[in-house]
Amino acid sequence: MTTSPTYTAIDWLLEDRILTITLNRPDQLNSFTPTMADELEAAFHRASADDSVGAVVVTGAGRAFCAGMDLSAEGNVFGLEESQRPTLTDLVERHDDPAIVHGVRDTGGRVTLAIHACTKPVLAAINGPAVGIGATMTCAMDIRLASDRARIGFVFGKIGIVPEACSTWFLPRIVGMAQALEWLYTADIMTAEDARVGGLVRSVHPADELLPAAYALAHRFVDDRSPVSTALIRQMIYRNSAQDDPLPAHRVESLGVFYTSLADGKEGVQAFLAKRPPNFTARASSDMPPFYPWW
Repeated sequence: MTTSPTYTAIDWLLEDRILTITLNRPDQLNSFTPTMADELEAAFHRASADDSVGAVVVTGAGRAFCAGMDLSAEGNVFGLEESQRPTLTDLVERHDDPAIVHGVRDTGGRVTLAIHACTKPVLAAINGPAVGIGATMTCAMDIRLASDRARIGFVFGKIGIVPEACSTWFLPRIVGMAQALEWLYTADIMTAEDARVGGLVRSVHPADELLPAAYALAHRFVDDRSPVSTALIRQMIYRNSAQDDPLPAHRVESLGVFYTSLADGKEGVQAFLAKRPPNFTARASSDMPPFYPWW
């Protein structure tokens, strides 16, 4: 078991190749702050680089998952610099300029872009209220499981702002355009079962069974699987499904099959023929094929 003392708003716990990232401001219902954003962004980049991490489970401490942005903060509660007047050109040409990163760019979007870039499967274990950024950050995760105590809301219209955390890209891809718009227009708080019926949540569990179910599923993603294959599958699905034609997917898949067949693919075939578990040795941190990243 590996823990980390370096965070203040989240916890990092690594056990048996499953990393649990816990949003850890329970007295504030794990409300989101710029500090939490910085720590989550760093944690997902760290998870990608750490070969001892096979999959990531994200949950909340106490009775909430994340009750949204901490609206009690002084100044601009979203952590933005109000003296600026940014343009789309600024967001493109000055993407990494600290003044833009910390004064203009959406903090939730910085987190979900780090999740999107992660080379490991990411599961959300939504243990309680998940509102605003608490809901949208899960959209960048691969699978969402929820406690029967969870309540989920895309409530931006109620406070006069727009969706964030790249959710206008992720949410329609998960639940469809009409369902996404209905949830965003109404800004209703839904039950976990509502979210399951709408396609956002995979399954609903009694509170004490949520994390065991998430860990069991994570192990199905990790055990006897090639980390390089998994990392490529994750990025191929997200990126190829956004293309407007299947030909770019064919090109990437061709290179993917070619290079993985030279490495872990050989071991996988031998293990299959010998009817034994595979012993994959390629690492996502150092052994990705030369065409990666292709975007």
